[in-house]
Amino acid sequence: MQVEINIQDCFFPTSDGKLTTAITESIWEKWFQTWLANLQPHLAANACELSLRLTNDAEIQSLNAQYRHQNQPTDVLAFAALEVDCPQPAELLLSQPLYLGDIVISVDTASKQSSQQGHSLDIELAWLAAHGLLHLLGWDHPDDDSLTLMLEKQATLLHSLGLQI
Repeated sequence: MQVEINIQDCFFPTSDGKLTTAITESIWEKWFQTWLANLQPHLAANACELSLRLTNDAEIQSLNAQYRHQNQPTDVLAFAALEVDCPQPAELLLSQPLYLGDIVISVDTASKQSSQQGHSLDIELAWLAAHGLLHLLGWDHPDDDSLTLMLEKQATLLHSLGLQI
């Protein structure tokens, strides 16, 4: 399956001015292709499209306040474009990419979390991107059991790339 990704600010500097990551757009595309193949092996679309924005705490706090009414930074936000059970006409799925939605990650928060967890920023960004993708595909975690399942799925997705958290 082909995945088209609109990457915004792929090398966004943190508030201390450091270059954050060397994950290129082609690496992101490969990761999302792998994840979608694992998550949706029978997806009828020939191609999927999503937007990934790497930003800072100030911008994600603004988005979090506007869309979730929580005036604080967060690590990742996902804005799904599809309703979970909304059927798509087969001819539409085969003729154009299926737009999944937008994932926004705060590199500032990801950097703090990677330090706290004792792994690299790239691993944390992959972890958060996988979490965002699951939300785009309809996953949610309203309780501890569903959160546990989602975290296990994220670990599986990272493992599919040869990454360990």
